[in-house]
Amino acid sequence: MTEVTADVHYWQGEFLDDAEAAARLADLPALVEKALAEPLPTETVLSACASLSAALSDPASAVRERLAAHFADPAEAEATLTELAAALTRPALERKLRRELGGTAPERLTRPDARETVFEAWAPVGLLVHIAPGNAASVAPLSVVEGLLTGNVNVLKTSSGDTLLAQHLLAELAAADPTGALARHIVALRFSSSRQDWLGLMCAPADAIAVWGGEDAVAAIAELAPPGCRLVEWGHKISLAYLARDVWQDPAILDALAADVCRLDQQACSSPQVVYLDTEDAADVFAFAEAFAPVLAKASAATVPASYPDAAEEAEITTTELLARLEQHLGLTKVIAADDGTWRVLADTRPALTASPLHRSIWVKPLPARDITATLRPMRRYLQTAAVGGSRTDIARLSRTLFTAGVLRVTPVGGMLDSYDGEPHDGVYALPRYSRRVSVQTTGHFKTTACLDDLVAPLPTPAPPTGDLLDKAGVQRQLATLPPEHAQLYFRSGGTTGTPALSLFTHDDYDTQMRAAAHGLLAAGFDPARDRAANLFFCGGMYGGFISFFSILERLNATQIPMAASTDHAAVAEALVNHRVDTLFGMPSYLWQLFHSQGEVLRSYGGIRKVFYGGEHFTAEQRRTLTDTFGVEVIRSASYGSTDLGPLGYQCAHAEGTVHHVLTELHTLEILDPEEDRPAAAGEPGRLVFTSRHRSGQRLERYQIGDLGRAVAGVCPCGSHAPRIELLGRHGDVIRIGTYFFNYRRFVSVAQEHLGYSGELQLLLTAEAAREHLTVRLERQYATDPHQARTTFLAAIPELAAAVTEEHLLACSVELADGPTLERTPGSGKLRTVIDLRRTSA
Repeated sequence: MTEVTADVHYWQGEFLDDAEAAARLADLPALVEKALAEPLPTETVLSACASLSAALSDPASAVRERLAAHFADPAEAEATLTELAAALTRPALERKLRRELGGTAPERLTRPDARETVFEAWAPVGLLVHIAPGNAASVAPLSVVEGLLTGNVNVLKTSSGDTLLAQHLLAELAAADPTGALARHIVALRFSSSRQDWLGLMCAPADAIAVWGGEDAVAAIAELAPPGCRLVEWGHKISLAYLARDVWQDPAILDALAADVCRLDQQACSSPQVVYLDTEDAADVFAFAEAFAPVLAKASAATVPASYPDAAEEAEITTTELLARLEQHLGLTKVIAADDGTWRVLADTRPALTASPLHRSIWVKPLPARDITATLRPMRRYLQTAAVGGSRTDIARLSRTLFTAGVLRVTPVGGMLDSYDGEPHDGVYALPRYSRRVSVQTTGHFKTTACLDDLVAPLPTPAPPTGDLLDKAGVQRQLATLPPEHAQLYFRSGGTTGTPALSLFTHDDYDTQMRAAAHGLLAAGFDPARDRAANLFFCGGMYGGFISFFSILERLNATQIPMAASTDHAAVAEALVNHRVDTLFGMPSYLWQLFHSQGEVLRSYGGIRKVFYGGEHFTAEQRRTLTDTFGVEVIRSASYGSTDLGPLGYQCAHAEGTVHHVLTELHTLEILDPEEDRPAAAGEPGRLVFTSRHRSGQRLERYQIGDLGRAVAGVCPCGSHAPRIELLGRHGDVIRIGTYFFNYRRFVSVAQEHLGYSGELQLLLTAEAAREHLTVRLERQYATDPHQARTTFLAAIPELAAAVTEEHLLACSVELADGPTLERTPGSGKLRTVIDLRRTSA
């Protein structure tokens, strides 16, 4: 093992020797103030942790190799680095954030109740000092990660006897952040606790101190803490196992218990120090000890010791064992120990909780279930984990009793040292203890503002990815390898030709997306406190429109009438009147038909004030009609999104036409040249390429969604700094008409196979007052009967027939033209396969 001896302190991106560290400690308050002036976005921390996790998971990684050099035992290196890799994954940390702080961006000032214009967020305490333990290598760096997730400036102290693992691991973490913000929030020092001057300089400006250790260590740090400083104690704890009578002789239970004893040599707070049996008979205790001893011997021989006792620990082990052997003569105890001293079972007829000298030393004691609370509660400050062995009823009953006695967590036997993502530690969550809950009360002028931070600056986002572009076929291929735990919610694209495309989400991912879309809906002018909304999006067939907006309105705590689209327009209108609906959500084509067929009814009770649409756009003429004829005051996009990516953007009160703000809290957007894989010129149209940052399973990186758009320069008049784009339609062969997607190649295939057509084919899209119009242009010399061709297309493409003849969302005609008159691109002379004039004809 190679250890650096000179520069042992990591300070905001560089390694220092003692002299330089001492000089900087003297100026710590000023350095902290400077670092705190720079906010630390949670996304920056998550991205860096995910990058480091990937490196630690790769056996060939240079990062893993460098960190493994800090271990004398390769097995210990493997176990610790694997543990760290799992703890630093994005899903694990996002789950922790959701459990402890309510979301993955807790630092943003948002409205916890959308009906009120009160904004709340979690803010850092400021300077967070970590006094790390020496018995768990992963605790120190993970404690700092918790401090980073809460935006604090972190100063870590590790023992002078520790390796430099924590310092170098945190340096690798900081190196994974291209912005440098992480490094500026990390100081990791290694020195002896006897250096009281250094401890004093660390603690004097602290806003919170997280101290790991026993009562003496905590008391010593408490004396150094300034007034008002939050002392977060992670003290030494005692854990135990409790076995109901039915499992005493179960070989599986005995093996699992022995594994808990040997794992980490009982150095963890959750390691068992005592095994209690549900009995008051001394004979049962001695018999169990005799039966358990050979099982422990076998497990000990198969487990390489993770640590060896020092002189003081060896003395404690010897003293404890000798005293127990002396009491054997009184019939109080029985000692069964290995000849080489590697393990020992200490049976004791007295139930009082007794700390073990550790290093595979386990007490066995009697404790009838009725006496659990009376016996253990006096030690409640020190209790942590209890492994319970018994029936399902035993576990349920004993868990409640043990909680009453002061135990904090109950596990299966054999799983005492296991944990799950987001698990509380010592009965509390860490992140709220490292944070402050702050609030801003505002007036009604902020009712369209979802996040106060957007009025100050754009949300910092990571640099755009540089990997290969992803298309829809690539997305579908990903689904074949998606783990089941990441495929919890299935959606299917609505009306896609051929095999419908699936999109899979976890429920957490879906919740994050719906909350972001809900924030966008506030900006669009929806008022959850006053508006009465009817959800008229289409539902069924795994289509996500209706379900998504139900979820969005639910998260806004809004009044909603979840009707879904129905061809019985009269019944829909009657329900709208009966429930005094003044706001509609739905597809423009459907809402247009509803207004025209039930206009008189809708005007009879005061009418519809607001319309929020999705999936397509209202034309300018349609907007004028809805305003002038039907009295609609607000007509705005409910959300810009896709089935696979989810919500991508939103409109505000100042958004005109197809302009949307980008939901940068969910996605990173690139705008690429229409023909080449390079960024489009500023303000010029390009392909919209999204990278979704909050997807636990399916990774949608550099995904070409098929839309064209251009960036809109400047800050929006609404005050939000969120970037804006103007949508310019679809790119490529797939086009959206009505509520359906159609593939240009499908029309070509039908013409060739059913009409014997061999000429060129062009699609023209225009917008009429009542609906969109699709014109199929065929070369005159290869086709003679446009009416027959129209009939053939309707018969061969079911989605087209449904839109034209059943739902009346679309008009379709076939036009014969001379080949030279078909429109082509000026540069290459290529045929323009799709001409979308819907914006210019609106």
